[in-house]
Amino acid sequence: MDFSRFFLIILARRKLILSTLIITIITTLIVSLLLPKSYMSTATLVLTYKGADPVTGAILPAQLNPSFMATQLDVIKSTRTALMVINQLGLDHNEVVKEQYEVSNSNLPLREWLAVFLLKNLDIETSRDSSVIGISYKGADPMFATIVANAFANAYQEISIRLTVEPSQKAAAYFTDQLNVLRERLETAQKKLTDYQHEVGIIDPDTRLDIETKRLNDLSSQLIIAQAELMGSDSGQGINHRGGETSSTVRNSMINNLKLSLAQAESRFSDVSQKFGPNHPSYAGAKAEVEKLRAELNKYIKSTTHTAISQEAEIRASLEEQKTKVLSLNSARNELHLHFKEVEGAQQAYNNAMQRLNQTTLEGQANLSSVSILDPAKIPEKPHSPKLLLNMILSVIMGAFLGLGAGLIAEMVDRRVRSPEDLVDVFKVPVLGVIQKEVSKQKRLQLNLPRLIR
Repeated sequence: MDFSRFFLIILARRKLILSTLIITIITTLIVSLLLPKSYMSTATLVLTYKGADPVTGAILPAQLNPSFMATQLDVIKSTRTALMVINQLGLDHNEVVKEQYEVSNSNLPLREWLAVFLLKNLDIETSRDSSVIGISYKGADPMFATIVANAFANAYQEISIRLTVEPSQKAAAYFTDQLNVLRERLETAQKKLTDYQHEVGIIDPDTRLDIETKRLNDLSSQLIIAQAELMGSDSGQGINHRGGETSSTVRNSMINNLKLSLAQAESRFSDVSQKFGPNHPSYAGAKAEVEKLRAELNKYIKSTTHTAISQEAEIRASLEEQKTKVLSLNSARNELHLHFKEVEGAQQAYNNAMQRLNQTTLEGQANLSSVSILDPAKIPEKPHSPKLLLNMILSVIMGAFLGLGAGLIAEMVDRRVRSPEDLVDVFKVPVLGVIQKEVSKQKRLQLNLPRLIR
């Protein structure tokens, strides 16, 4: 079917097409006027939240997080938000609402039925590249629609605060419990340290060890000196082989005086022995004096040597005792260091927990919301639906399509010959000629007038 045939069909069925169009327009107009008016009020919110990337720690705007906006929409449309709106407006105590609930014969409780009803008429609008959210509510009463839209905005703002605060409050409670455990652990470690310090009698192990080590070194030096005095050395100190003397005896003034007296007595005895015989009284006296001085000298030498040996033994015993003491002190120091580290670790864990507790407590007490109300909902002046102008435009378009469809269906049911091409298509024979439609008498007179004049 070409356009000319289609145009001929429209001309032939114009009454049916126009009737269908007019009926559609009138029906749409009547229905639009009879439908109850619905009003929509919208509250606009803006999200100021910025999240941190869990890997890089970089701060990302909310709109760059693909799941953030979807999560916020789910929060707004949640039953918890609707129940908070019901609490704010006290809808569950309204008598009209109770009557409607009884008429509905719903199996749900009143509050859940109200939540479903409110969420059914709630509409959320978002933009892909924006953090602005529009909360719209549709209702027959413009005032009620405005109140509910603002109530949802306020409820969502409060819910966002609670969703931020509640985890911090739970974390604060957890850290409080952990803090008690860590405090007990710290007190136990401190008590162990104090008890051990009382047990070993050491407060500062490093200072005490330095003092005892210095004393050990002094005793070692004293022992070396005592051994050198007792046993002698390559430089000539030590025991005098001629008299069994030690270096200490050599330095003894009494012994030196006795040696000098003995030398003088021996010199006199030598002189006397050259002059007198053994039986002479002078000889016997000089000899007795020499023997007396020699005996006294040997006595002092033995006493001094014995004293040096005793001192060396005493110093050696003190040195061994000091070694044992230093080793014991070193072991005690290591044990104290372990206790100190245990106390330090417990103190650090306690301080970290206290810091986290303070942080989470502040976060739990914060009432800062990441949601701000940009524009509160206002009472709409015009109904949102039905939209009369839009419905009429759509009715014209739909009526035109319905009219054309009705005309084509009527043409298929009652097929007529509208053009010479139809004869060729139907009878498969060529057209010899076309008889024009009958001309009126007035037109015929106009056509024949030139002939009559001639």
